[in-house]
Amino acid sequence: MSVRVLLVDDDPLVRTGLTMILGSAPGIEVVAEAGDGDEAVQQVARHAPDVVLMDIRMRRMDGLAATAAVLAQPRPPRVLILTTFDLDEYVFEALAAGASGFLLKEGSPQEIIEGVRVVANGDAMLSPRTTKQLIGQFVASRVSPRRALALAKLDLLSDRERQIVTAVARGKPNAEIGAELFVSEATVKTHITRTFAKLDVSNRVQLTIFAYEAGLVTP
Repeated sequence: MSVRVLLVDDDPLVRTGLTMILGSAPGIEVVAEAGDGDEAVQQVARHAPDVVLMDIRMRRMDGLAATAAVLAQPRPPRVLILTTFDLDEYVFEALAAGASGFLLKEGSPQEIIEGVRVVANGDAMLSPRTTKQLIGQFVASRVSPRRALALAKLDLLSDRERQIVTAVARGKPNAEIGAELFVSEATVKTHITRTFAKLDVSNRVQLTIFAYEAGLVTP
């Protein structure tokens, strides 16, 4: 089955370019476009895409507010942020809200295609290097209620779960985590699913942010 994509950007030329790029990729279908966050929320309800490629800075409702609204819908799609600035507080807040990763607008066509496929498959589109720079910068620069909440939630995790969360935050795949801890990949997946429920997060990016905020990983 094709990955159904909604493109959200206030620049029609950008949307046209992305449509051409994604339309050329086997197994990807652009089902709709939107020029702002309000329209994006409406189009998600209308077309039920698998992935929303979301511009972060737009007029009217911006990408941050739109991401939160889209992810609050029943059976929400994956949201992949599209941005010009990699070290951007708006991007960090969108990731904290549940976006599955982000792409730079100047990225190559292959990077954009691969990013859509990665998040459609349930994985995070965020390299360990970028994670350390982006999340580390914004977590370390503030003392916030989020940090206190993360420290309180840390007590909910077993020692094994803390080990796995730390490994996820360092960008390690499940197979590598399992090999290091001498458990099966299926066991790692089970632990990750349990941590999602305990911490009230929905993806590996949010799990990574938690790890930084709780001090399991330091910038």
